[in-house]
Amino acid sequence: MPRPKQCRRVFLSPDCTYFKPAGVPTSTLEEVVLAVDELEAMRLVDVDGLYYERAAEQMGVSRRTFGRIIDSAHKKVAQALIQGMALRIEGGVIEMAEQRTFRCGDCEHEWQLPFGTGRPTECPQCQSKNFRRAEEERGRRGRGKGRGGSSDGTAASVGGVPKGETETATESGRGRHRRRRRGGAST
Repeated sequence: MPRPKQCRRVFLSPDCTYFKPAGVPTSTLEEVVLAVDELEAMRLVDVDGLYYERAAEQMGVSRRTFGRIIDSAHKKVAQALIQGMALRIEGGVIEMAEQRTFRCGDCEHEWQLPFGTGRPTECPQCQSKNFRRAEEERGRRGRGKGRGGSSDGTAASVGGVPKGETETATESGRGRHRRRRRGGAST
């Protein structure tokens, strides 16, 4: 019995999921199914120009697994093109990577980039440097109310520990306990 497939991180959800030869009725075509992770592998290597090792890191798989994914994808696309088959994009064991949205102040173009890829240098549409994160995206993953508190003015917790308490590891490093601070001194 084969091992279950490891979940693959995908940064782009395809807008178009079906491709077919022009002028051929869909009912007469055979289909090749390309998994979403296979499409992502092709995007990373063939469009973005990443080496297999870096692309594998982005998808959260080993270099060897990535090689199998991209080989399968190339074979399926070639088969669909050469044999005049329809290509359907669906399925795969995937997780969508979290994205952040930017908005250009000059042309108002909006685009998304995954977290961890660095800040863009310019708007991809007009090359303006006048852009910022979209307002609804402010604060990474909904926690960005600053360190001082929440939007309603109440005290906030930091890392799951209520304000006014600290969390420290015991000497062995295994257990954790909380210490309440009162008036600047710990008790």
